[in-house]
Amino acid sequence: MGQTFDQMKMINQLRKAQKELKNEIVEVEAGDGAVVVQITGELKVKKVTIDPEKVDLDDIHELERWIENCMRDGFSKAQEIATDKMKPLMGGLSGLGL
Repeated sequence: MGQTFDQMKMINQLRKAQKELKNEIVEVEAGDGAVVVQITGELKVKKVTIDPEKVDLDDIHELERWIENCMRDGFSKAQEIATDKMKPLMGGLSGLGL
């Protein structure tokens, strides 16, 4: 009975951590604020903002690079947050067969 309770407790902790990740927002920018990207701890893009005043349409490749950099950096930072939050739970999960 105790093991079942421990398993339920671990699953509830996992669900709680997943909900918390949904509320974690990483914001990264490039081009002096020309591009701003927000990514959740669940690794989902929440928002992309482009400031047209700071974008040179004659150099669209620069804008593309800024977006790529924001996405790469944002996902990397969000992944670190997710890993840090889930790491304490991972040891207990192995006992659950997950």
